Amino acid sequence: MSRYSRHIVLSEIGHIGQEKLSKAKVLVIGAGGLGCPVLQYLTAAGIGTIGVIDHDTVEVSNLQRQILFGTSSLGLNKALAAKRRLEDLNPTITIHAYPEKLTHSNAKSYFEAYDIIVDGTDNFETRYLISDMAIIQNKPVVYAAIFKFEGQVSVFNYQNGPSYRCVFPNPPNEGSVSNCSEVGVLGVLPGIIGSMQANEVLKIILDFGYILSGKILCFNSKTSETAIIKVSKSETAFSKALNKDASLQNDYIHTSCPTETSHISIKDALKLTNTEFIDVREIHEQPKLDTLNHLQIPLRELEQKITEINTDKTSIIFCQSGIRSQQAIGLLRKHNIQNSYSLREGVSKLIEELNIKA
Repeated sequence: MSRYSRHIVLSEIGHIGQEKLSKAKVLVIGAGGLGCPVLQYLTAAGIGTIGVIDHDTVEVSNLQRQILFGTSSLGLNKALAAKRRLEDLNPTITIHAYPEKLTHSNAKSYFEAYDIIVDGTDNFETRYLISDMAIIQNKPVVYAAIFKFEGQVSVFNYQNGPSYRCVFPNPPNEGSVSNCSEVGVLGVLPGIIGSMQANEVLKIILDFGYILSGKILCFNSKTSETAIIKVSKSETAFSKALNKDASLQNDYIHTSCPTETSHISIKDALKLTNTEFIDVREIHEQPKLDTLNHLQIPLRELEQKITEINTDKTSIIFCQSGIRSQQAIGLLRKHNIQNSYSLREGVSKLIEELNIKA
């Protein structure tokens, strides 16, 4: 009574509504920027059973926005670290931590155990897997995505409503979409968007209506403007999911861009002779690697400085994680510089292999 008194005093919730929350089971996929505020508010609200799945570990760069974690969490699995914090926030509910990646082989068993799925992921492979499994299991998905200063929220597969594939039928080409580590994100943005996700979860459980099904709410944190985009259901998208075999071994991996041979591992790159390494990160992102003879050409300047590249050498392009370097490959090959490769592991693996002090 005391813990949930501010809910119970609301006539729209009351004892009956709080009982609905206590019986609900919600699976949050991803304990990152979006997952952290979702988990906090659902835990505080008294959702009876919460599952959190994440295979990643807490890094210092996460602390700018992933508010469940602190310095003492560094190096810990995110799902386990989140469970520890959430159990302190509300020890009266059940929290299950799954320190692994959601895959086609374990998705079915996870989805079967929960009523509502929250998509807090940051990659297309998992988003399409979530979408298709939700259709197969007939579970609503509370979706969100963030980019720099903007975010969007929607509820997919709710009462036979549109799914994620209705909006995005196919995965984008690999390297065509940057992530937060590449372009950055305003620290408060995932808190705002994640709170909106938590709100949609509560609305579904409490039967409030006005669910964000068939529409996407877009928010711009720089202008505080919002917009609603209407979404129509595509029977083709649903058929594609329902026609998949039970194992869901399918086409979730991005299509290649521009060719299958555009990537190279650091080990293979170091075996080559007559190479030129090119860093396409912004100059301010990392200091020059003094012990590596390489060019520094930010991606946005690459086309203007294309003549600086030695076409007699094999170009090994690298960035933070491999997104911008892949975009650079497409640009180089458009200018007929074919002898070029994107370093698959990004700069951290390069530093590790060469024992460079960045």
